[in-house]
Amino acid sequence: MPIQYYITLAIVLFCIGVVGVLTRRNAIIIFMCVELMLNAVNLMLVAFSKMHHGAALAANPNTIAGVEAQLFVFFIMVVAAAEVSVGLAIIVMMYRNTHSVDVNFLNRLKH
Repeated sequence: MPIQYYITLAIVLFCIGVVGVLTRRNAIIIFMCVELMLNAVNLMLVAFSKMHHGAALAANPNTIAGVEAQLFVFFIMVVAAAEVSVGLAIIVMMYRNTHSVDVNFLNRLKH
């Protein structure tokens, strides 16, 4: 499959995530949109890694070039899993205090 398809899909996913973060007020939806943006970046890293690995493999059949981005994706997924646990804990505590997941209620916590 050509790399342009992956790039187009990643751009669409990232744009959907940005629009969701900027327009929504629900903390859970915002959180899901941030995860969508992370997955779009992961898709781009894997697509470019595959493309680079294919080019390096054509030059040298015994190469492991192009695998580094896939390791980055693994670490991004680990950090995203930690982010999910902390973020959901914050959202649950916010719901317990305000009985809403509307991010506008967070402004009330300042005072």
